[in-house]
Amino acid sequence: MKPTLFILAAGMGSRYGGLKQLDGLGPNGETIMDYSVYDAIKSGFGKIVFVIRHSFEKEFREKVISKYQGRIEVEVVFQELDYLPEGFKLNHEREKPWGTNHALLMGKGVINEPFGIINADDFYGRESFQILAGQLKMMADKSRNYCMIGYLLGNTLSDSGTVARGVCQIDEENYLTKVVERTQIERIDGVPCYKEDDGTWKKLTDTTPVSMNMWGFTPDYFDLSEKSFTQFLEDNKDNNKAEFLIPTLVNDLIEQGEIKVKLINTPSVWFGITYAKDRPEAVLKIQDLIDQKIYPERLFN
Repeated sequence: MKPTLFILAAGMGSRYGGLKQLDGLGPNGETIMDYSVYDAIKSGFGKIVFVIRHSFEKEFREKVISKYQGRIEVEVVFQELDYLPEGFKLNHEREKPWGTNHALLMGKGVINEPFGIINADDFYGRESFQILAGQLKMMADKSRNYCMIGYLLGNTLSDSGTVARGVCQIDEENYLTKVVERTQIERIDGVPCYKEDDGTWKKLTDTTPVSMNMWGFTPDYFDLSEKSFTQFLEDNKDNNKAEFLIPTLVNDLIEQGEIKVKLINTPSVWFGITYAKDRPEAVLKIQDLIDQKIYPERLFN
């Protein structure tokens, strides 16, 4: 059974100023998602699942999914604020989405095989998909033993503002011992730093391993997530900004001894479009990859 790739595409793009997952950066309007799907097909994935919002479903199907017909199986699921477990009601003062692990939960009904998960607006690189696909194929008969593709922090920062990254600690066998979602990381006087809740800045290094939300799971992770989301809602009933994030849940489950997660380093170079100012550089990087013949001028004829 081929693994599935689950793409988180429901984001609102508040820092970017629009739906960056639909922004055409390639020479023929290709999105970053298109390059991810192209690499996934080349790497042996058998199905793509997108999680989006109903508000842009029509545009998404026309601009994105129509390209893949006949090339790979595609499913679409939806993330909305009121998609909550039985017994919970939405506080209508809440505007912020529930977070990446809530989005992941939306795939439970359509994913029954090992699956990778990525952000729609991050360019991960061909080697990363090859590594992830190979690892997922070895996970078919396992449970609670997952993986994460790791990047070096210094290669993932934006010159345009702060970024959010899962800062990782590993043991001697490269298993995660801790992963903490730091929502404000940037260079200060050339040094990567993150902002603590109390407003102080702490230094990191360029070689700090970080999560770019490129994970490998088996379907049992859905059950762990459902149980944890119920507890999350109980704990945050008065917090309209709390988010149910993949790195946070993974860290909790590691600390509880429930799961193991292998960090696998990739030689690929990451880039993304967190801010609108990131766009011109991303366009140039894609064109450079085309000039190197890594990608064709037109991805999907």
